[in-house]
Amino acid sequence: MTQDVSTKNTHRRLFFHVLTITTLIKLWLALAIPLTGDEAYFYQWGKHLDWGGYYDHPPMAGWILWLLQQFSSHLLVLRLPAILLWIVITLGMMDLVDRLSPAVAGKRWILGSLFLALPFTWSLNLITTDTPLIFFLFFSGYALIRAERADEVATELRWYAASGVLLGLALLSKYFAGLLAIAYAIYFLPRRGGWWRLLVIALCALPFMLLNLAWNTTHCWNNFLFNLINRNQGAHFTLKHLAIYVVMMIYLLTPWTTWQIVKIKHWRNDWSLTSLFIVPFVLFLLLSFYKSIGLHWVLAFLPFVFISAALHLSEVTLAQHQRWAIGFGVPHLLALALIAHLPSDYFKSLKIHPDIVMHRDASKLITMLKDGMPDNGELMTQSYSGASLLAFHSQIYVPVFGPSSFHARFDDNITDFRTYEGRTLRIVSTKRLLAQNFTPFFDEVQIRELKLDGASFWMADGRGFHFEPYYEQVLKKIAQTYYRVPSYLPLYGCRFLEQYGFI
Repeated sequence: MTQDVSTKNTHRRLFFHVLTITTLIKLWLALAIPLTGDEAYFYQWGKHLDWGGYYDHPPMAGWILWLLQQFSSHLLVLRLPAILLWIVITLGMMDLVDRLSPAVAGKRWILGSLFLALPFTWSLNLITTDTPLIFFLFFSGYALIRAERADEVATELRWYAASGVLLGLALLSKYFAGLLAIAYAIYFLPRRGGWWRLLVIALCALPFMLLNLAWNTTHCWNNFLFNLINRNQGAHFTLKHLAIYVVMMIYLLTPWTTWQIVKIKHWRNDWSLTSLFIVPFVLFLLLSFYKSIGLHWVLAFLPFVFISAALHLSEVTLAQHQRWAIGFGVPHLLALALIAHLPSDYFKSLKIHPDIVMHRDASKLITMLKDGMPDNGELMTQSYSGASLLAFHSQIYVPVFGPSSFHARFDDNITDFRTYEGRTLRIVSTKRLLAQNFTPFFDEVQIRELKLDGASFWMADGRGFHFEPYYEQVLKKIAQTYYRVPSYLPLYGCRFLEQYGFI
């Protein structure tokens, strides 16, 4: 008994050491890594608060960033939810392990330090749409497991209701939350009495789904078109994406834990837990035959894998994995330190050198771009990432010129190009600009190259903008490509199509 208490105390002390060290690493990285283009884009969501969604995703990230901006736009404040995310989830995981395996109390501390030592939990401190998604999905699953082990019907119902509310909030974060909803259906429907439990969860999630649905009907069905149609055009069968997905999963789970999970024979005995990751991972596996699966897509379901591992592996094996996870993180830490602090010159030979300079020295670049700008001039870029970065650092909204891509078309609902008739537009890019691509839209075009920290930036000054050719050659193409709303969807409003007379 004394030895058990001593071992438990050792595991507890190591957990708090790992928690302290990884939290300090998180704070350092949050300050050392410049704001990314995605973060700057979502920051604009907060600046332009919407009630039910944005072009490419539901509104949760925008709501959170709007709230944070009421306090400060300092990088540490904006990234605070991401800094705290995995810490809070780890505490929830430890609590579940305690409840599911009370006889082995030391496991909670081993699991905690193991999970916090994994590279993705301390290195990913960016505020994106995945931040609230991961939070709400995990705690929806947490509430489901609590409901399944409740002693009283009233308690059971409260936890099922909580699971549904959290699932609804996850659906207001990102559409991938639907994978957990599918996992719930597969878990409950074959069970006797499972339908009413699923119904409670569904009814509690329904108001949040209806909010997003109502927004889509008055906003061009942007979420629907982007997530289910536009971003999937060109998808085709390939084994390459499957191989990448398998390697990525082994990397995230670590080879040693992956092997132990595969060896576990009795995971079906706790299907309420294992279905929360088996079902989404199988669906991702099937999808990987046609699409590349992003690393961030699977993160929300990883905690359930490690909870399952903690329940089925011995303390000795789990502690061994914990030590390996700590060692596994060291090269990642060194790599991030180099990326964060090496001078920009070290990246000169890489194609991403201009992007690195833009991220690190956006304020200097803005000063250069504003030099000689006429009073009626407007700064623009050809990419949403670049526009958002410049907007964040200048605190002046920067529109996007040209068709750009199917990603992040937030600007379509902000900018009205009719208002730029006759004005000078200064368009900046990290890629070489050609005058002939702009001459149809201006009286005169001048291309200049700017140098900053050895990186080239290209600037097109277009004097005397003409809306009519831009409407015919650019806006019509955008409408036909990204705003083709299927006839079976009721449409009660679409600002982009309405303001340019397409409907």
